[in-house]
Amino acid sequence: MTHGKEVFDCARKYNRCVAFEASVAGGIPIIGALTQGLAANKIIGLRGILNGTCNFILTSMSETGDSYQNALEEAQKLGFAEADPTMDVDGTDTAHKLAILVQIAFAQTIPLSAIDRVGISGLDSTDIHFARELGYGIKLLAEAWINDGKLAVHVSPVLLRRHSPLAQVRGAYNAIQVIGDAVGDTLHYGLGAGRMPTASSVVADIIDIAVGRAQNTFTSMNLWSDSSAITPLLLSDDVNSRYYLRLLVEDKPGVLADVTRLLANHQISIASIIQHEAQGENASGKVQLVIMTHLSKCGKFKAAAKELDRLDCVSGSAVHYPVED
Repeated sequence: MTHGKEVFDCARKYNRCVAFEASVAGGIPIIGALTQGLAANKIIGLRGILNGTCNFILTSMSETGDSYQNALEEAQKLGFAEADPTMDVDGTDTAHKLAILVQIAFAQTIPLSAIDRVGISGLDSTDIHFARELGYGIKLLAEAWINDGKLAVHVSPVLLRRHSPLAQVRGAYNAIQVIGDAVGDTLHYGLGAGRMPTASSVVADIIDIAVGRAQNTFTSMNLWSDSSAITPLLLSDDVNSRYYLRLLVEDKPGVLADVTRLLANHQISIASIIQHEAQGENASGKVQLVIMTHLSKCGKFKAAAKELDRLDCVSGSAVHYPVED
């Protein structure tokens, strides 16, 4: 929320309140859950699918084998995507929503520029295929969590175990997983957009304002104020993650050794490798090499990926996404 402080300061000045349940996840009452239902908890972390357009596209690519472009056109035809879907598919919309959730869950005001984000517009159906072969699905996730007293935030396509709750969220639905120190793991699921789901949240806000609950919550939460917490942000380079890595490489002796040696030089340990045998006319050409890593610092991994791009045996740029189990 770019102008959150100005809006909320103005409301406080005139003893008014701001109710904004529909601003995140449509019909899911996630704002109410964080401000009221989970008020007894210190939030440890949250992650969620916050953009129905992206989730519809990823679901279509996964279930029908559609390309990104075909899935996007179908989403536009059905009214799930705007004529210009840029803010949805590049992760900007999801990052805005994550900033709102972070303010409520962690009392932290963070600018959009502080949220590392990667969208889905560059996602290839090849990666959907390999993810499925490895037992994973790919979802655009917004994530925030406390790590050693620092706040980590990011938006990115992530490989999730296929049978995990978030991986099962289909179509235009949204879901947010919130972890509290007392309640543990909770999951909030529902339609993230649409006239009636959004109207449900808007009317709920009107009712809360009418009976006085919204004003009480607004005053006690003191959101987007000078008293907001200042938790240091964890630099993205210092985040630990497993990674999915795909390279298009020459089908010749020594290539695998070159790739694994470079990863070892960056202290990146390999968990598994997939390289299918080339068939027919492609037998003397190039093949896809897919590597799953063990935990690694993001900075080290990205440095290795850039160096891999410079190998003579590698064509194009390395494709990589975080993996969560």
